Amino acid sequence: MEKEILEQGLNHNRRKFLSRLSLGVGSVALGSLLIPDLFSGKSGSEEAIMQALPHFAPKAKRIIYLFQNGAPSQLETFDYKPLLTKNFGQELPDSIRMGQRLTGMTAGQSSFPLVGSYFEFNQYGQSRAWISSLFPHLASVVDELCIVKSMHTEAINHDPALTFFQTGAQVGNRPSMGSWLSYGLGSENENLPAFCVLLSRGKGNGQGVYSKLWSNGFLDARHQGVQFSNSEDPVLYLSDPDGMTRDQRRKMLDHLAAMNDLNYREFNDPQITTKVQQYEMAYRMQTAVPEITDVSKEPDSIVKLYGPECLVPGTYAANCLLARKLSENGVRFVQLYHQGWDAHDNLPNQMIGQAKDVDQASAALITDLKQRGLLDETLVIWGGEFGRTNYCQGKIAPANYGRDHHPRAFSIFMAGGGVKSGIVYGETDDFGYNITENPVHVHDFQATVLHLMGIDHEKLTYKHLGRRYRLTDVHGKVVKDLIA
Repeated sequence: MEKEILEQGLNHNRRKFLSRLSLGVGSVALGSLLIPDLFSGKSGSEEAIMQALPHFAPKAKRIIYLFQNGAPSQLETFDYKPLLTKNFGQELPDSIRMGQRLTGMTAGQSSFPLVGSYFEFNQYGQSRAWISSLFPHLASVVDELCIVKSMHTEAINHDPALTFFQTGAQVGNRPSMGSWLSYGLGSENENLPAFCVLLSRGKGNGQGVYSKLWSNGFLDARHQGVQFSNSEDPVLYLSDPDGMTRDQRRKMLDHLAAMNDLNYREFNDPQITTKVQQYEMAYRMQTAVPEITDVSKEPDSIVKLYGPECLVPGTYAANCLLARKLSENGVRFVQLYHQGWDAHDNLPNQMIGQAKDVDQASAALITDLKQRGLLDETLVIWGGEFGRTNYCQGKIAPANYGRDHHPRAFSIFMAGGGVKSGIVYGETDDFGYNITENPVHVHDFQATVLHLMGIDHEKLTYKHLGRRYRLTDVHGKVVKDLIA
């Protein structure tokens, strides 16, 4: 009876009424939400159900990606090059550069003087990996790390390089890695999104981050990343308006679902179904999110492990702790972005501040996951969008120099989630400029990450505008030497 009244009363003005009701729900902040289809009783479309099955047994169940936005220098982190210190101020040999492309910021320099790291390096762990003195906490967990020193990319500027790492393409409007995993594997927790995004800003020169990096692209909107904030509302527009009770919200959503059902039957637009799913997820998140974001119940041992900044919302340490809590509650993909690594000048001072932000908390996350028995099934990734040049940008001094962008060779590390522990993979020449052993392209990295999650990167596809797209486009190979 109630449905019949709604149908009779809203036919003439349905769109206007639905538009007014949707204003308080916050659909923009609540994308990437996968819950049962309210109209069919199924978990999304038939295609989504087929995609939800891994292609083979996964090594990892979840990913925490600690993206260091701005590109930390590999020469001040994991790629020790004493020759650069020995040859301080000497010209980069043409035989090493080989006419490779430079950015507009240094292409006009008349000189390319070599500069070694201001910071000392030492070897640690059974792997005897070289790690900068900036990262004593990461050095303490080196035997858990899989350090890759031979990453390379085509992109030489931040926006395309960052977009390439996150979406597999240098242009926008492509699904991000988290969206592909949400599409392929779905969510482990019906009360939380499959893909969450956390932002923090360091003390160094920052590059911006933007929503296209966690976009669903041409995938369904429920696969978009849900951004958390450091405000009183961790997810924007999640709280009910003043004066509305939870029972009233439930009744409103029920009526809204009935009206959207009428609209769906008339227009057969799948976005209508998606909107209802988003509203329902938001309703369940109203209970789940406050509990997960509350760190007041964390024991003193955990606060000591991550450092006191883990109690300050929006810091890198706080986001690492929140990432652990989200991951252990079934969030498939947690993406952190920490800005401030773009050190074109004054690099030593900038690196000191950035390392202080991330060293303890990154190591703490790995330790925390391991002590909870979660590291084996959680893949942790740490790295930026490209590397830094071995020559100085601008004025040069032993304790004050800058480095330009360098896409031809840089370092990242992974831990847990089925990768080999305590290894260093790949090598660069003595100048740290070119890869000499086991190159790993961005698409190879992406293919390997999907493989660890039980996905064949060539089979996870989506047909759009007449062709089938995938995260790795038409490239990429799994780097099996990295897999345990």
